Amino acid sequence: MIGLRHGKMQDGLAGLLLAAIAIPEQLATAHLAGMPAEAGLYAFAAGGIGFAIFGTNRFLSAGADSTIAPIFAAGLSVVAVAGSPHYAALAGLLAVMVGVILIGAAVLRAGWVADLLSVPVITGFLAGVAIHILVGQLPIVLGVKAPSGPLLGQILALWHRLPETNLWALGIGVTVLVTIQVTEKVMPAIPGALLALVGASCAVALFHPAVDMLSALHPVLPAPSMPSFADVYSLAPLALIVAVVCMMQTAAVLRAYPSQAEGPLHVARDFGGIGAGSILAGLVGAFPVNASPPRTAVVAEAGGGSQWASLVAVALALALLFGGGGLLAFLPQAALGGILIGVAMRVFRLNEMIRIARRGGSEILLVVASAALVVVLPIQTGMILSVVLSLLHGFYIVARPHCIELLRQRGTTVWWPHDVAASEQEPGVLVFAPAAPLNFTNASFIRAQLKAAIEQAATPVKLVVIEASGMIDIDYTGAGMAIRYIAFLRERGIDVALARLSANRAAGQAERTGLLDTFGRDHVFHSVEEAIRTIKH
Repeated sequence: MIGLRHGKMQDGLAGLLLAAIAIPEQLATAHLAGMPAEAGLYAFAAGGIGFAIFGTNRFLSAGADSTIAPIFAAGLSVVAVAGSPHYAALAGLLAVMVGVILIGAAVLRAGWVADLLSVPVITGFLAGVAIHILVGQLPIVLGVKAPSGPLLGQILALWHRLPETNLWALGIGVTVLVTIQVTEKVMPAIPGALLALVGASCAVALFHPAVDMLSALHPVLPAPSMPSFADVYSLAPLALIVAVVCMMQTAAVLRAYPSQAEGPLHVARDFGGIGAGSILAGLVGAFPVNASPPRTAVVAEAGGGSQWASLVAVALALALLFGGGGLLAFLPQAALGGILIGVAMRVFRLNEMIRIARRGGSEILLVVASAALVVVLPIQTGMILSVVLSLLHGFYIVARPHCIELLRQRGTTVWWPHDVAASEQEPGVLVFAPAAPLNFTNASFIRAQLKAAIEQAATPVKLVVIEASGMIDIDYTGAGMAIRYIAFLRERGIDVALARLSANRAAGQAERTGLLDTFGRDHVFHSVEEAIRTIKH
C-alpha cells in the first residue's frame, strides 16, 4: 500500500512538471499549426487520454507536436486559409484520418514502416523542418510583417525587413529563448519555458510595450459536421505522410524509453494509442497528435511510473483552459515565438550531423539532400521525396554491393579481406565474397565484379570459391544468372565451388532454383579451406 501511494505521488509530481513544460509548448505548437491556442491544449488532452486508455508504454507523452505541425499546416494552407473555420474543420478531419491509419498500422503490426527512413535522411528532414519553423517564427520575434511565398523568398524578404525590427518583440523573444536554453543546460528540472512566459507577461504588464498579444482562450467545442468525399480524397496523401512521421517518432520514443528493460516487443502496438488520441483530437476540434521525445523524457526522468502522470498534466491543462484562459491575453506572441525557435534548435540535430559526417562518410550527403528537398520544395513534397531518397539509398546498397577478394591469413585456415597485412595468396585460387543477397537488382553487377577479379588476378585462375556467408537471399533471376555464368567459367577451364552458404533461406532457394545442382553436391562446402583442399588435392 505504501509503495502504491509512493508511486501515485511520484506520478503526481511528474505530471506537475510535465504540465509546466508541456502547456507553453502546446500553446506555441498550436500557433505553429495555424490553429487557435486552445486547440493545442485540446490536442494535449486528447493525446494524453487516448494513449492512457489504448497505449501500453508507461512514460510516453502524446499531444501537439512541433515536428508534424509545420508539415500538415503547409499542406492545409494549400486548400484553406489558416485560422478560418474551413481550415480548422480540415485539421480535425486530418486528425481523424491520421488516427485511422495509425490504428490500422497497429492492427497489421506494421512496425516496419517506422524503418522506411534512414537516420541520415531523418536528420536532414528534421533539419529542413527546423528551418521552416525558424523562418516562420522570425517575423513574430522581430515584430515585422510575415512574408509569404517560397521559403527562400521569405528569408530574403526578412533580410530586407530587418530595419523594421520591433526591439521590444525581439527582446522578449530572445529573453525567452535564452531562459529556456540556460535552464535546460543548468537546471533541467526547472520549467524554463513557463518561467519565461511568466516573466514576459510581467514585463508587458509593467512597461506596456507595443507588441502583438495573444487572445484569451475560448474553450468552445466545434459543432460536429460530416466531411465531404472531396475533402477526404484531397487530404489522403497528407494524412499518410503525417502518419508515417508519427510512426517513426513514436517508434523512436518507445525504443528510447521502453516500459520493459528488454525494450518494446512490437512498436506497432502503441501506434494504436497515438491513433486513438489523434481521432479524439479531431473530434474536439484540434489536430493530429504525436509522441513527444522531450516530454516523455521529462516523465521518465521525474520518476513517473504510469500514464497517471500524463493524466495529471492533462487535468492541469484543462483547468487552465476552462478556468484561466483569460491570462493568455497578457502573453506576447513574441514569447511563443521564442519557445518555437528553441524547439527548432532542438529539432536541428547538429550533433547527429557531426557524428554522421565523422562516421558515416558520404552519408552526410543524404542529410544535405533531404534537408534541401524540405527547404526548397513544399514541405509535404520534400517529405515524400525524402522517403523516396531513403528507399533509393537502401536499394542502391543492395544493387551495388561491396564484393571483396579474400586471402588466407598466414599460418591459419582463416580467409579474410586482402587489405590485412599478414596474408598469403593461394596460387590459381580466387575466393570471392559478395556481401549482399543475390537477386535481380545486383546479379549483373556481382557477375561483372567477379569477371574483373578473375581478369586482374596475379596468376591465372583455375578455381573460384564463392564465399556466401553474406548471401542471405537468392531469387530466381539471380540464381539463373549465376547458373549461366558458372557454366561459362567451366567451359573455359575455371572450376567453381560454393562455401559457407549458411543462411537457411538462401540455401533453400539455391536448392529450389537448381543453383546447388549446378555447383554440384561435391562442390558445396562448409568452409573456404575445405573447398580448396578438397578440389585442389
